[in-house]
Amino acid sequence: MQVTLSAITHPGHERTNNEDAFAFCPDIAHPQWIHDANTVHQSLGELGALLLVADGIGGFNAGEVASGIAAHAIADTVTAEAATKAVADEHQEACCKELLRSAIANADEQINQHILSDFHTVGMGTTIVLAWILPQQTFVAWCGDSRCYLYNTHDGLRPLTQDHSFVQELVDKGEITPEEALTHPDNNIITRALGDVECPSEPEVTSLPTQADNTLILCTDGLCGYITDPIIQQTVQALYCEPDKCCKALLQLALDAGGFDNIAIGVAHLSDARPNFFQRLLKLTK
Repeated sequence: MQVTLSAITHPGHERTNNEDAFAFCPDIAHPQWIHDANTVHQSLGELGALLLVADGIGGFNAGEVASGIAAHAIADTVTAEAATKAVADEHQEACCKELLRSAIANADEQINQHILSDFHTVGMGTTIVLAWILPQQTFVAWCGDSRCYLYNTHDGLRPLTQDHSFVQELVDKGEITPEEALTHPDNNIITRALGDVECPSEPEVTSLPTQADNTLILCTDGLCGYITDPIIQQTVQALYCEPDKCCKALLQLALDAGGFDNIAIGVAHLSDARPNFFQRLLKLTK
């Protein structure tokens, strides 16, 4: 199976600093973490690939520091050694989920230690969402309101995460609709994040089978907080095979909607490594 990873971030039109961050590692077995806009296409290794986005919070209190610490802490925890141990365990699913929880807990701890050592950063924090794509199974972990969507041609677009936010709780109670949540006056209130020294992070982790033609879209609320899922689906449906173009098109959607917040987007597309009929025929005729 082949995986193509791409990610992009932008401060938006309203803000001068960018507190969002992303990172991805195309092959955990040979870790090379990418933190700037880039696209990588390669075979999916036994230890898989990992993609994350983080939305720093705290304004002038160093939200970008928190999201950066989180991205590097995940890389420090999901190492080749740790991944090998989790994948080889007879209880693989439980061990992989626990590794991701540990990675997020490590990020939370590092952010809190930074806050305690520098009072100027009191109030900073970050959301996090990440996808660890293994050959047989994909794990998604999150804390906050950054999202992960799954797209495939059979089922369309669907969220794999549920926001940890005040408006999501209202939606769950049936008090408002998802569309009303976009314009609700309290839609910036999140109920979980990394960096709360009085409350440890409480990430959620889910899993799904890894399948060719699945596309994962990770984003901060600079996109999903202003653009409805049906509009996101229209763009993904047209460009899901080309993650770089998909990222750029989704970014443009957010900017055209006003660009009121920082934006970070990551896309991972899985494809069958086997050549199709026409590729095989071309090879035979050469």
